[in-house]
Amino acid sequence: MSKKRAATPAWARKSTLVLLVAVLALAVFGTTTQTWMTVTLDPNQVGQSGAAQTALEVQGSKAATAVTALALVALAGGLAAAIAGRIARWIITAIILLASAGIVAAAATVLADPLAAAQGAIAAATGVTGSQAQVAVTAFPVLAVVAGCLLALAALLIIPASRHWKTRTKYDAPATGGTAAASGPVDEIDSWDRLSRGDDPT
Repeated sequence: MSKKRAATPAWARKSTLVLLVAVLALAVFGTTTQTWMTVTLDPNQVGQSGAAQTALEVQGSKAATAVTALALVALAGGLAAAIAGRIARWIITAIILLASAGIVAAAATVLADPLAAAQGAIAAATGVTGSQAQVAVTAFPVLAVVAGCLLALAALLIIPASRHWKTRTKYDAPATGGTAAASGPVDEIDSWDRLSRGDDPT
């Protein structure tokens, strides 16, 4: 009896890992749409221009603008990894790791000095720069840090997981005369890739 090919571990399946990266990137992006800080202004310092608005809610997209962009970069990278070749996956993994590091660094900077991060919003609302204020930080910057760290871990799984993925491009294809039928479960991305090559996965 011939030995059956070992099934791909659940964590290494392409659809599972791509979905994980996408969900984490979207989670980071989602935090930036929420209030990261509530700023209580001092009417004596902001003058008449800010007297009518002594409390400001600062969204993550304003407190740490880089986080929004980096989350989208990570999302695009995760989707690209699904169709990339072997060398391209290494590059994409590095890009996602750098984006994750940037997300964590930007969110941590807000946590370390929330008043400095809020100065742009304060100046836009009052026309006064360098104002002193009381800043209350919400849980969303912390969630951004956590999601960024998990995103980096998910990116690190791409390389070992891709060893279980079937070849996708002519650059990865082994030098054989024919194409052997793949054994084991076929996920949704596998089906689309095989259809694009003219194969019928059914």
